[in-house]
Amino acid sequence: QVQLVESGGGSVQAGGSLRLSCAASGYTASRNCMGWFRQTPGKEREGVALIYTGTGRSYYADSVTGRFTISQDNAKNTVYLQMNSLKPEDTAVYYCAAGMRPYGGNWPNPKEYTYWGQGTQVTISS
Repeated sequence: QVQLVESGGGSVQAGGSLRLSCAASGYTASRNCMGWFRQTPGKEREGVALIYTGTGRSYYADSVTGRFTISQDNAKNTVYLQMNSLKPEDTAVYYCAAGMRPYGGNWPNPKEYTYWGQGTQVTISS
């Protein structure tokens, strides 16, 4: 089992920045990647960014490329999402996810991840 705990959500104005953290604990060998997803009411959960913890290879959704950066601190079993130039459309509940999957493929599909955090609210005002 893997437990994920997110932190760092909040409210900022458009153009601002936030950094989310996701601390993982438990049986780390059961995951090779960690990522961030987000969801708004009435919409499906969508992949934002993913990082493979062994190699650092990362993937981003087109909507956040150039604005968001995913990174990791393996010593702390923690993954971060630095979000810059935030827009009102970035408002959502952000979830950390972890799983064991091959590189690339349909990485934004939330069904491919086994472990989930509780979510943290991010609100961007215009």
